Amino acid sequence: MFLFFFTTQVESYAETEQVYEVGTSNLNVRTNPSHHAPVIGHLQAGERITAFKEEHGWVQTYYNGESVWVASQYLYPVETMQVQVNQPSQATEEVRVTASGVNIRSGPGTNYSIISSATSGDTYRLMETSEEWIKISLENGSGWIAADLTSKSSTDNQIQEVASQPVNGSLAGYNIVLDPGHGGKDPGSIGFNDVYEKDLINPTTDKIAQHLRDAGATVILTRKGDSYISLDERIRLSNSYHTDAFISIHYNAFPVPIVRGTSTYYYDGGRDKDLAQTIQTSLTQVNSVYDRGTRQGDFKVLRENKDLAVLIELGFITNPDELQNVQSPAFQDEAAKAITNGLINYFNN
Repeated sequence: MFLFFFTTQVESYAETEQVYEVGTSNLNVRTNPSHHAPVIGHLQAGERITAFKEEHGWVQTYYNGESVWVASQYLYPVETMQVQVNQPSQATEEVRVTASGVNIRSGPGTNYSIISSATSGDTYRLMETSEEWIKISLENGSGWIAADLTSKSSTDNQIQEVASQPVNGSLAGYNIVLDPGHGGKDPGSIGFNDVYEKDLINPTTDKIAQHLRDAGATVILTRKGDSYISLDERIRLSNSYHTDAFISIHYNAFPVPIVRGTSTYYYDGGRDKDLAQTIQTSLTQVNSVYDRGTRQGDFKVLRENKDLAVLIELGFITNPDELQNVQSPAFQDEAAKAITNGLINYFNN
């Protein structure tokens, strides 16, 4: 999910796909549209999926980057969404009201008429700003709200307070395969206000790649732009190089919106676990990160990768506060520096 720009014009198109919400706990995720097919995972009540195909009571979607099937009788339609294929898209910036009894006005000033009201916790899509006022999207149009009564003001201050950590050391001579998860027709998790995981991975991984290159590393990307690459192809690419480390970048999701935090996964103990712990320790130096620690994970890109490999979940996009944090360029840049420093610390100690 990198933001890459090409000199040639690439034709893109949109597919209208149905979004469903899971209405039962522990919904089986199967390899094929049959109750006899192997179960490879579970979905929890409240999780959302995007259906790419429907067939005889089954819905095809993506789970951990793999094409899978779930029984449609346990799914409830949410809305029809536009999934852009082969064209990068920007994540929507949100703003949250932090005071009660806030007036929404027709223009950027107290001299404009009051057209609605908001209270603490209400969230809106940010359209534009004008000095001390913010334009927000409403169901029947748009309105303006004072910036100091929203999270926009506090978020900017919080970002300024993040102590920038320098990148110290060199990765010269090391080949790092950087894997932006999902992409193309696979949006990954669907977060708060329908933000797609893939749209946050793009700019984040772009920053990671730049810091790695600045440190002297050779960076190999498993995909460029908003393209779909199978898990097998990602593994094949990693295995075809003299890869020193394979780093897969993701954002997390959970039906309960208070769940938050950053974690780093490994498949086997030993070197994989050591690298995961070193990167996770570095990430916890970013003061907005809630530490969920290192964890063993049965991800295919780790399990079938012969190289040193970890998978990083940088935060929960289903948590409104954490989503707002991870959408900021400041967080993405600090996380990129932390991951780079983690690799430097691992290979130079």
